[in-house]
Amino acid sequence: MFKFIESFLWIALELTALFVLISFIISLLQGFIPYEKIEIKLAQSNKLLASMIAIFFAFITPFCSCSTIPVVVNMLKNRIPFSITMVFLFASPVLDPTILTVMGVVMGWKVTAIYTIATTVFSITMGFTLDKLGFQKYVKNVVMTGYDDSKQKLNWSYALKETWSLMKSVYPYLLIGAAIGSVIHGLVPSEFIAKWMGHDSWWLIPVAAVVGIPLYIRLSSMIPISQILILKGMALGPVMAMMIASAGASLPEVILLKSIFKKQLVIAFILSVITMSTVSGFIFYLV
Repeated sequence: MFKFIESFLWIALELTALFVLISFIISLLQGFIPYEKIEIKLAQSNKLLASMIAIFFAFITPFCSCSTIPVVVNMLKNRIPFSITMVFLFASPVLDPTILTVMGVVMGWKVTAIYTIATTVFSITMGFTLDKLGFQKYVKNVVMTGYDDSKQKLNWSYALKETWSLMKSVYPYLLIGAAIGSVIHGLVPSEFIAKWMGHDSWWLIPVAAVVGIPLYIRLSSMIPISQILILKGMALGPVMAMMIASAGASLPEVILLKSIFKKQLVIAFILSVITMSTVSGFIFYLV
C-alpha cells in the first residue's frame, strides 16, 4: 500500500508541475493567435499549404476530442474545404502542446518526435483520402454558433483563468492515469506484462488500437499509464497504438459526430483512426 501511495504521489506531482506550467504558458499566448485570419488563410490557400496550416491550428488549440467538434462545425460553416477540416479533426485531439511536452519529459523526446510526425502525416493522409473518396456528401446541414475569437493579448488573469478551467476538465483524468499507473506499477507483476504483451506478436498492435477507442482514456491519462506499462515490459508498438486510438476517437466524440456527420462518415472516421493508430504502432514496432 505504501509503495502504491509513494508511486502515485511521485507521478502525480511530476505531471501536475509540468501540466500547470505548460498550460499557463499556452493560455498566456492564446490572445496572440489570430483565429479569424487563420480560417481565412485555410479557405484561400492551396490544399497542401492549407493542410499544414490546419496542423498548426490543431497544435495551438489544445482541445480534447469532444471540444474539437464545435470548431469543426464552425470551419464547415465558413466553407473551409472538407479535406482541410478533416485534417484538423484528426490532428486536434492528438497534437496537444501541453501533452506533447509532458510526453517528451516522461517518455522521451525521440518517442514524442516519432509520435508527432506519424500523427501529422496520417491526419493529412486521412483527410485527403476521405475527400478523394467523396465522403463530403455525408456531412449534415447543421448550424452552430462559432467559438469565441476575442483577443486577450498578454492577459495574466485570463491565462490563470484558462489554466484553472483546463485543470478542472483535464486534471481528474491525469490523476486517474497516475492512479492506474501506480496500481500497475505496484500490483501487476512485470513477468505477466512481459509474457503476454511484451513479445513481438504483430496482432497485439491492431488489437490495442481497437481496444483503445471504447476505453475513452484521454491522452493525459494514457501517458502515465503508458510509462508504467513500458517499464513493466509491454512493447512500445501496442502502447502507442492504444494511446493514439483512445485520444483520436473516443465514444463521446463519436456520439457528437453523429449530430453533424451521417453514419457512413462516422464509420469512415472510426476506421481511419484505427488505421492511423495501427500503422503508427507498427512504425514504433519497427523503429
